[in-house]
Parts: sequence; C-alpha cells; structure tokens
Amino acid sequence: MNPAQLLAQFDHISDAPDAIPRLRRFILDLAVRGKLVEQDLRDEPSSEFLKRIQAKKVRLVSASEMKKEKPLPVIEEDEIPFAIPANWQWVRLNDITSYIQRGRSPKYATGEGLPVISQKCVQWGGLDLESAKRITRESIEDYEAIRFLRSGDLLWNSTGTGTIGRIIKVKEPSPKLVCDGHVTVVRCLEVDAEYIRSWLRSDHVYAVMEDRAAGSTNQVELTSQLAVNQVVPLPPLTEQHRIVAKLDELMALCDRLEGAQNGRENQRDRLAAASLHRLNNGADADAFRNHARFYFNNLPRLTTRREHISQLRQTIFNLAVRGKLVPQDPGDEPASELLKRIQAEKAQLVKEGKIKQKKPLLYISELEKRFVLPSGWEWVRMQSAFDVRDGTHDTPKYIEHGGVPLITSRNFVDGKISFDEAKLISRSDHDSIKKRSGVDRGDILYSMIGGNIGNQVLVDTDREFSIKNVALFKYYTRKESLPEYLNLFLKTVTIGLQDEAAGGAQPFVSLALLRNIPIPIPPLSEQHRIVAKVEELMALCGRLEAQLTTTQTESRRLLEAVLHDALVSAA
Repeated sequence: MNPAQLLAQFDHISDAPDAIPRLRRFILDLAVRGKLVEQDLRDEPSSEFLKRIQAKKVRLVSASEMKKEKPLPVIEEDEIPFAIPANWQWVRLNDITSYIQRGRSPKYATGEGLPVISQKCVQWGGLDLESAKRITRESIEDYEAIRFLRSGDLLWNSTGTGTIGRIIKVKEPSPKLVCDGHVTVVRCLEVDAEYIRSWLRSDHVYAVMEDRAAGSTNQVELTSQLAVNQVVPLPPLTEQHRIVAKLDELMALCDRLEGAQNGRENQRDRLAAASLHRLNNGADADAFRNHARFYFNNLPRLTTRREHISQLRQTIFNLAVRGKLVPQDPGDEPASELLKRIQAEKAQLVKEGKIKQKKPLLYISELEKRFVLPSGWEWVRMQSAFDVRDGTHDTPKYIEHGGVPLITSRNFVDGKISFDEAKLISRSDHDSIKKRSGVDRGDILYSMIGGNIGNQVLVDTDREFSIKNVALFKYYTRKESLPEYLNLFLKTVTIGLQDEAAGGAQPFVSLALLRNIPIPIPPLSEQHRIVAKVEELMALCGRLEAQLTTTQTESRRLLEAVLHDALVSAA
C-alpha cells in the first residue's frame, strides 16, 4: 500500500486510538523525508540554493542588518536520522536563518502597555494574545529593532513539559511585538518558513524535545545554541513550496476526517445517553423492557469507550436500588418485617450499652422519596437500618514500627484497602479509636472529606486498623443485613452527596447528612437476588472493557502496520 492508497482507505482504520493525530504525524514524516511529493529534476538543487543564502548573509552583515556568525561544526553521521533525496541537503538551522534568539525577560506593566508573547500565547492553533501580559511603553524603547517580530517569524516554545516545542508562524504582527525569555524567535532567510516549521514540529524534533522535558527535573530547555545547531533536511525551494501546499491539502483532509469521526462519536454518545436515560426513567414495565431490550441488543455499538461502560455500571446500580433489575417475588417476606427485627436488635444493643441511643429521626417526606418503590420495599433513614459512625478527627502521633495502621480515604485503591502507604499509630491510640469506631469484616468505609468524597470500600480483611476522616457503616444485625446491597446503594448517591458537601478548600459531608439519607430497603431475599444480578452484570462490564482494550490494541497495531507498509512503499 502506497501513501496515496493509505489516505484513500484511511477511514477504515480511523477508529484506532489517536488515529487522526497519528496520521498527521505520518504525513509530516513523509513530507520531511521527501516522500510526500515527487522530486523534479529541473529544480535547482539545495546546494546551489544555499550558496545564494550565504551570499545574502554576507550582504546583511556588511549592512549591519545581522551579526557576523561563528563557524558551526560539521554535521556528523550520528546527527542524521534518515536518508534524503539526492538534490536535498542536511544543514543546520543557523545556515538558513538570519536571526535565532530567545526573547528577553521584560519589565511588566501594572496597567496599560504593549503585549509580550509568552509560552501560553504560542498554541498549536496559532497566536493567542488574550493571555499575554503587558510590558511598559518606556521599557520597550530599550529593545533593539531586531527583536521586534516580523511577518513570517517562527515562535518556538523553549521551556516546560507540555509546552516546549510548540511552534507557530507569525502573520502580520502588531508594531513592537516582542517575546519573553521562554520563547525562541527563528527568522528564516529565503527558505519557506512553513516548511521549516513542519520539520521542527515533526516527531524527529518535537518528540525528542518532549522526551527530554519529561525528565526527572522537568527543567530541560531549548537553548539558543541547541536551536542554532538543529539539523534540517533542506529540499530545493520549489519543492519546499510543493511540500507546504500538499501538507495544507492533507491537513485539511485530516480536519474533515476528524470532524466526521467526532460527528460519529457524538451521535453514538447521544444514542447511548438517550438509551440509558430511558432505562433509568422507564414510564412503565412494558416500556422499560423495550428500552432494556434495545440497549442490550445494541451493547457493542453503544459501549465503544470506557466512559460508556462507566455510565452502564452506574445505570445498573440505579436500576438495582429501584427494584428494576430483578423481578419481585410475591412470596418474599416484606421489608417491613425485616425492619422490625432490625429495630429489635438495635434496641437490645442500646439496652446492653453497646451503642448509644440516637435522637429520633425525621419522617421521610414524599419529596425525599426519589422514586416509587415496588411492593414489599420500604423507605427508611440510613441510621434506622445501619449504624453510621465516623473515625477519629484528631491526628494521632505516628510511629515508625510495630504499630497499627491508620486508614484514610487515601488508602482506598480500586475499592480495596491498601496498607502499603498507611501510617502507623500506637496500640493505645488504636484502642482509644476502636472504642468509638472499631472496624469489622463486612463493614463499609466511606470517604467524607476533600476530593475523595464518595470513595468507598467494603472491608474484606480481619486485619486490625483504625480509621480517620471516613464514615463507618456497621450493622445492628449481620443476620438480617447484606453488606453488598448497602455498598451498591451508596454508589448511587455519591454525586448528590458531593453536591451537598460543605466547606471551601476541603469540602466535607457531615455524619448527620449520612445518617439521614433515605434508603430503599427490599426484602432480604430480593437483596440477595439483586446482588447476584449486579455481580453478573459487573462481570459483563469487565468483559466489555477487556474486549474494548483488545479491539483498541488490535486497531492500533493494524494502524501502525499500515503506516509502516505505506512508508516502506514510498521508499
């Protein structure tokens, strides 16, 4: 497959992750290797073209329009990344420019002034002066005229991970526009500046700079010396123009492909969202069954990204606690009888002094009932069915060895408790915390504070530990409670709790708020059926995620193989 055939057939492999950006880089790679347009033997070779550039440099130096340059080292073999056509030539960037210099650190104005270009202003989409700071009009008079930007200048970001290497071409800049010290100005001489920009933003230059800037210190910079010595594959001038024209044409094609791809994805997102909305808001049993049948029959089409599967998981949780995931059994003991036994156990625990008597809970209003419950279910406040406590709010004295782990929400990893990074407290501090909030297997821990609000774990270990700044959901009677049902219900209220969190930089949800959450309680036997069905469907979601990963991996491999084949064919 040659490059032309690749572009014609690209829509067949455009669903690979990052397909369009990868195609853009591939096109740039072809361009700078001399494989995007045909060579014309009538073109003046680059060697002759360079002689004219050198002659012009001599005239500019004589006219004091540029400084005399120091000789540059000969380009070594290990600096050349690939072979180029016979009438091209490897040069250093300084050979084809009249000016390469980083900007100055300006004296910023507190009020009105002239804009100064910083890294934030240099975006791949062009020059953005909205974020520009201002320089005083007095200090701009100290700038040499050569520092003021000219049409055709290249602006090259020179520091910072994520910004280094971005490069744009200036078009008709305003008078006395300058750059700060984090942007390098490259002023081309006779060559097509857009071609030079294409080389400098190709993976052969940009990717190397990004890799360097991603080092341990994140302080790698593009110095003026590195810029001056940057090697460039230089085609004849007329071929430069043909390359730039072809690049414009193909990048416009990429824009159209990207637009079409985004359109398909947006349409798919809307269909998935509408389907899930109908599932969550089915008017009656027949309508719900029809919506569910449509969704699951079209599952592969509606779950093409990980966020689709996350939305599906949340919908499954919502359906579960609404009584729409499994059928009700008229033979089940109603939840009202289950709640009577739980209340009896609670009263006994109060009598034995094992828990404290709490204030009476408010009646649940009709407005608080978020949906109509199936027959046999009951609405109750959380504290009526579960004992809601919290861990210590104090910061105990930490010890290095031989202590008990103190768990916070930072130790919640993928729904499990990770003891790897947990700090240790003394046995006496642990015993003090345990009196208030001892944790047992099957209890649920729920994050109450900060950016982790809503992170939760169902405790599956008998290891001793204390808790801090997390809520603890315990059971008045293990015999009459199913931890997995409470665990999935809490996953349905997290977004609402995050919205109700109080506080500024460290928002939190109060224990009173958690205790008063209305929770729908099904018959105990139905809770077991619900949990079993949720586990079955979560396994399905897991398989969908694995299949999605496999599909994306295979698509990526196919894309890379096709691109490689096209590049070899172009050789």
